[in-house]
Amino acid sequence: MSAHHPEHTLDNPPPAAPVDAPAHWRRFAPELPADRVVFSELVPGGGHWSWRLSRGMALRFVALDAGANCSVLLYAAHDRLERYNAPDSLKAQHTAHYRRGHVLMSDMGRAMASFTEDTLGWHDPFGLLLDSRRMATKYGERRYETARNAMHRSGQDGLLIEIGKHGLGARDLITPVNLFSKVSVDAAGRFRFHADHGPAGAMVELRLDMDVIVAISTAPHPLDPRPDYAPAKVGIAAWRRGPAPADDLCRTFRPECARAHHNSDVFALC
Repeated sequence: MSAHHPEHTLDNPPPAAPVDAPAHWRRFAPELPADRVVFSELVPGGGHWSWRLSRGMALRFVALDAGANCSVLLYAAHDRLERYNAPDSLKAQHTAHYRRGHVLMSDMGRAMASFTEDTLGWHDPFGLLLDSRRMATKYGERRYETARNAMHRSGQDGLLIEIGKHGLGARDLITPVNLFSKVSVDAAGRFRFHADHGPAGAMVELRLDMDVIVAISTAPHPLDPRPDYAPAKVGIAAWRRGPAPADDLCRTFRPECARAHHNSDVFALC
């Protein structure tokens, strides 16, 4: 190369810089310990992503706009047939919503993830996913060919794309946990979506209690009554929190939680 040829100036970190550059997490979770943060993402509304993460890692989710929804799926990294089981998790903890202290359990009775931090006190386990048919009926159709990044993408399609990267398909699409969303049941047994539940800045954290595959979508909640397709952005930071200690709130929250954590502890030692 000629000495006079100008070098490209790419937005890459210098060799001595940490892996996570730029450090998005400083914008929405600056209290996290810098030496433990592994990566961070700014996920646009209607976006989707997935990771394979180790036991002891934590994902900090922050709503960057009001009205965010973040649908989360969990699969065991060692065997993707083991995955989050909504009925077992809710029944064991005698609850119809999630908050700090609750544990997401697998169909093998193991703790997959735990709610270690939470500013809302209610996250929806029942509302399922926005599918393409409902999305088109409610919001109209905007395809990538004409709208580019302003396209409409359903939570179902986004998560199918993500789990497909890990060898999973449509029959593996399970009930998600919808972070930041609140759905209650009225006296007639009908679901009621609380549109004003999640303000900008709302935060929730999941500690991973097994090695897992995590897939997320920030598409709107299927019961969100707002007429326009305008899903909110979500900031996500992954950091090394460490496995649950003996006195961990999520471990001691209920006897069933303690058993689920024990099962994950034993599995980690095998």
